[in-house]
Amino acid sequence: MKLTRVSALLVPTALILLAVVGCSLHRNPVPLSRMTDAAITGMPDIRSWDIDYQPSFTPQSLHCSDCAFLAISGGGVNGTFGAGVLCGWTQAGTRPKFKLVTGISTGALIAPFAFLGPEYDQTLKHLSTTVATKDVLGVQGILGLFPWPWNESFADASPSERLIEQHVDQHLLEAVAKEHAKGRRLYIGTTNLDAERFVAWDMGAIAASGHPDALNMFRKVMLASGSIPGAFPPVYFDVEIDGKTYDEMHVDGGTMTEVFGYGSLPVSEELMSQMLTSENAYTLYVIANGKLATRPRQVPRNTLKIIRHSFSTLMKTHSWGDIYRLYSVAKRDNVDFKYVSIPDDYVVAGEQKLGPDEMSRLFDVGVEMGKAGRWRKGPPKLSIINHH
Repeated sequence: MKLTRVSALLVPTALILLAVVGCSLHRNPVPLSRMTDAAITGMPDIRSWDIDYQPSFTPQSLHCSDCAFLAISGGGVNGTFGAGVLCGWTQAGTRPKFKLVTGISTGALIAPFAFLGPEYDQTLKHLSTTVATKDVLGVQGILGLFPWPWNESFADASPSERLIEQHVDQHLLEAVAKEHAKGRRLYIGTTNLDAERFVAWDMGAIAASGHPDALNMFRKVMLASGSIPGAFPPVYFDVEIDGKTYDEMHVDGGTMTEVFGYGSLPVSEELMSQMLTSENAYTLYVIANGKLATRPRQVPRNTLKIIRHSFSTLMKTHSWGDIYRLYSVAKRDNVDFKYVSIPDDYVVAGEQKLGPDEMSRLFDVGVEMGKAGRWRKGPPKLSIINHH
C-alpha cells in the first residue's frame, strides 16, 4: 500500500521534470569572439556600438542658425512627464525642429513622436494619460513568479507590442524616412545583453531602407529599448556572420545608460573646428524623466522594499552621472546645454502610480514646465530633499 502511494507521487513528479527539461528555452547566440561582426540580416548599416556611435551628419546639415538636439531619458511611467514637457513646449511656441532626437526605454516610446513634431502631440497625450497597467504588460499567472526554465520574465510583453503596433504604422514610418532624407536623425538605444554593450539604432535609416521588414524592425527596436530585464522578456534580433544566422538578446537601453546625446560628434577635425568656432547656436536639450535629488527615508526590513529602494537609488545616481557626462561633452564642443527633470518636491498623490489620474497629473506638471521654459543650465547639482 505504501509502495503504491510512493509510486503515485513519483510518476507525476517524473513527468513534470521531463516536461521542464523539454520546455527549456534554447537559442543560437552569436559566438563570443564574433560579436562585433554580427549584422542585421538585410539591413547591415542601421546600428552602431557605443564607442562607434556617431550620427551621420554632414557639414551641410549642420549649417543651421539654431541647431537643436534632444535627448529623452528612461524613467518608466515617468515618461508621461517628458510627453507633457513637449506638449507644453509646443504651446509656448518656442519648440525647435530638432536636428537630432535620441531616446532610451520610455524615452524610446516618445522619441519618434518628438522627432516628427507637434502634429503628434495628441498621440503623446493619449499614450501618457490613458494607458493603464493592462495596456503595458500581461501577467503570466502564478507560474510567472518563479524562475522556471520556460520563463524569461515575470510579465508578458504582448500588450506593449499591441500598443506600439497601434501607434507606429506605415504612415509614421514614411514620415520618419522623409525627415531622414532631409538630414535629420533619430536614434534609439538598446542593450546587447550578451555583449554587455550599448547599441544605438539609426531609426531613420531603418525607415528609409525600403526593406519589406522595416516597419516590424522599427517597432521591434522600440520594444527592446523598453524591455526591463526580468519584468519583460528580452527581444531577439536575427543576425548574420559569414552567411550563418544567429540571434542577439537585447533588453532595456537603460541597463547601460539612462540617456545619450550626439555621441562623439563632430566626426571630423573639420566639423570639430566648425562647432568650436561657429557663431551659430547649437543647443542640447535633455528631458530627464525622473527626479535627480536624493530623498532620505527609513527603509523597512522587507525584501521587496529593500530591492525597490536600492533599484530606485541606482537609477537616480545613474541618471545624474549620465546627464553630467552629456554636459561635459557639450561644454567641450561649444554646445549650449539645458535640461529639465521632474520637480524634486513632486509627490505621487494616489496609491497607483500607473493610473490615469496620476499620469494625467504628472503630464500636466510637464506641460506647465514646458510652457514656462523651466530649463536648467549647467551641470546637475546633487541636492537632498529632507523631510520636515
